[in-house]
Amino acid sequence: LMHEAGHAAHFANIRQPSPLFSQERAPTSVAYAENQSMFLDSLVGDAAWRAKYARDVDEIPIPFHIIEEEIRSTHPFKVFQLRAMLAVSYFEKALYELPNDQLSPDKIKTLADEIEHKIQGGLSPRPLLSVPHLVSDEASCYYQGYTLAEMSVHQTREYFKETDGFIVDNPNVGKTLTKAYWECGNSRPFLEIVKDLTGKDLSGHAWVDALKEDLVKHIESEKKEYDEMIRKCAKETLDDNFDLKMTVKFVDGDDLIADSSTSGLLGACKEFESFVVGRVAAASVTQ
Repeated sequence: LMHEAGHAAHFANIRQPSPLFSQERAPTSVAYAENQSMFLDSLVGDAAWRAKYARDVDEIPIPFHIIEEEIRSTHPFKVFQLRAMLAVSYFEKALYELPNDQLSPDKIKTLADEIEHKIQGGLSPRPLLSVPHLVSDEASCYYQGYTLAEMSVHQTREYFKETDGFIVDNPNVGKTLTKAYWECGNSRPFLEIVKDLTGKDLSGHAWVDALKEDLVKHIESEKKEYDEMIRKCAKETLDDNFDLKMTVKFVDGDDLIADSSTSGLLGACKEFESFVVGRVAAASVTQ
């Protein structure tokens, strides 16, 4: 949801004289579009974000020991995610370089296994040929955009950490992204806007630094941000009467489930929640 919300925030904030500046096709690049969505993706993994927003029905935040357990079980192996992303692009490169007289189902499967061994060190838990982009005409030959976007996400996060010290609930982040990344639409090249914001050419340095961060230091850093957010939340007064200056409608086909213009955003969300609960209950009865 955060990923798609990133796309929504991006395209809703493009301010150009034509809708052609806000469509998915060229000159909009995959790296440019995914940079926005994957940036919001990254927030969900932040302990500070979870301290405020990952709460149970009684508003109790997720305990840090659960976050720490996840960090210990995933952080040392995050490099495999990078290798898995690279493997898709290298497989496509090798596939399209194959002479036509060598193309066959067996050759393609063998080639996929070879790339997995070469890039990932062995057969992948997600086989290359299960990646849907490879067999979809509109999504083929663009997976490298995700890698470039992830590079930009880390470089952008590094920028905010260096300039502001924090990212979650930082009002400067939205304002900065709007001006630097969103408003221009596809009127400016991806590499140009990243350099203009961060002051550096796009590179993998920030991503590699994140992968190399010592496990204990990473846990300590996340714990510090978690505790700081818990303290902030204790001083905040919850206010459900906020205005996003937009109307959100929940629909099911032609049926209108909820409308924020009549019940407020949180009210509409609760109506949608009730709808889903009722739909699940009805389905369980018919089974």
